[in-house]
Amino acid sequence: MGKSCISAVIGLGSMGYGIAKSHLAGGLTCHGFDINPETTARFVADGGAQGSLADIAGTLDAVTVVVLNAAQTESVLFGEDGVVPLLKPGAVVLACATVPPDFARAMAARCAEQGVHYLDAPISGGSVKAANGQLSIMASGTPEAFAAAGPVLEACAETVFELGNKAGAGSAMKAVNQLLAGVHIAAMAEALTFGMTQGVAPEKFVEVISKCAGSSWMLENRAPHIVAGDYTPHSSVNIWPKDLGIVLDIAKSAQFSAPITAAALQQYLAAQGMGLGGEDDAAVAKVYARNAGLTLPGEEA
Repeated sequence: MGKSCISAVIGLGSMGYGIAKSHLAGGLTCHGFDINPETTARFVADGGAQGSLADIAGTLDAVTVVVLNAAQTESVLFGEDGVVPLLKPGAVVLACATVPPDFARAMAARCAEQGVHYLDAPISGGSVKAANGQLSIMASGTPEAFAAAGPVLEACAETVFELGNKAGAGSAMKAVNQLLAGVHIAAMAEALTFGMTQGVAPEKFVEVISKCAGSSWMLENRAPHIVAGDYTPHSSVNIWPKDLGIVLDIAKSAQFSAPITAAALQQYLAAQGMGLGGEDDAAVAKVYARNAGLTLPGEEA
């Protein structure tokens, strides 16, 4: 793999923890940091390198930021304890959150002022693929940023889409993906519960539709959660008001009408209003079930 690489992953949620584990499996020295100190300690116990971020930042070749949104990304990079001013020249930041393209361009410019490369690197694939080093990464940035990020991309990604030599293009593609992903989950929930009104059991829905033209990756991945009555969050309802909100903000600035996205967003907001924000995003089906008087699997009690 060439020269050794010292990396840090900031944000050890379900995706970030998997990415950090894939760095270790790929032979990188990896530090992991999270606002929850117990999560940071768990990563050290799993083989992560020790040391506070302030102490080790100057040794890092790459920092992967896997937080929720633009505000958290900016705080990690340039906030009160921001990492970028502590990095050595030539280090690279890989920013993985779903953010507006303009924000990615602004962060790249600020990093460049500090001699640090910035790779606009939104991710797709879920927590299991993250842990197995099989993510898809929609990346854009300078050739130097791609080169500096090479060992990290090799460790955590199955597919790296090189979308251009400036930040922003990766985030634009991620917004396109999130439009489809969010709509597909809501559409799956609508179809599954519609089927229930016609006597189609959820497990039969999955068996048949997953082999038919109406299927989608999201249907095949999320509908089984409803069948199992298991809403342990692999990706939570709370992600979608944020991500579809970003899609609609971009659409508004482009004077583009996105009515299907807007309709899907309302269902996630309704799920949040029911107190389901922390549940798996398949729980959007509960909005439909409540409105139609249906009882989903696992809710019989």
